Amino acid sequence: MRAAAATAALWLGLAGAGVRAQATQPTPLVEPGPALGAGWRPAGLPAQKVPATRHAAVELDGRAALRLEAAASYGHLVFDLPGAPAPRRLRWRWRIDEPNPLADLSRKEGDDAAAKVCLAFELPMEHVPFMERQLLRLARSRTGEPLPAATLCWVWGRAEARDALLPNPYSRRVRVIVLRNEGDGTGRWFDEDRDVAADWRRAFGDESETMPPLAAVIVGADADNTGARSVAHVAGLRFGP
Repeated sequence: MRAAAATAALWLGLAGAGVRAQATQPTPLVEPGPALGAGWRPAGLPAQKVPATRHAAVELDGRAALRLEAAASYGHLVFDLPGAPAPRRLRWRWRIDEPNPLADLSRKEGDDAAAKVCLAFELPMEHVPFMERQLLRLARSRTGEPLPAATLCWVWGRAEARDALLPNPYSRRVRVIVLRNEGDGTGRWFDEDRDVAADWRRAFGDESETMPPLAAVIVGADADNTGARSVAHVAGLRFGP
């Protein structure tokens, strides 16, 4: 995400969201075949000039998985769930095959991730701090889109400590929890099982103890700030009781 894209690149490229959905959870990210799951759509930046991150459904180690290839690129897959109740748990498995050697989530110049899984929330505007509220209103006005007021991402970092909580260097409307880092190596699957409410309170509890409804689920990778390359895989994304 580049600074010129403004305010965290409009919250993970969710311009275009807002199609009302009746679903309460996403379809499988990858279906047998393999093929991308129905309802998942690519999303990027408004008037994006950098290449789009490549998403492909593949079979790897006997399982259907989403391949994320970022090369000086930006892009996500989004499943819109406007107004759906947030899940109690969020589960998935992932692996890094080629890490981004220049990533640094604490700096704008390094704000890239080889893999991220995010939930965007419909946080009421009255919970957003005043100055950030004005920026969000401006972004919504300029894009004509209902950009989410809060997005929580779980990311595979590089040198950041595991379990570190970081604000996005462009906007506090996006906050990230680092689950894995370079110490976890490459080519190895890891299973994740997150208590969404606990992570919400940790990340956004200063604004609302109550977890708001969802806006969307996002999976992606980016390397536009570093101009580097990364490859990762994500599989088995699902909500849990």
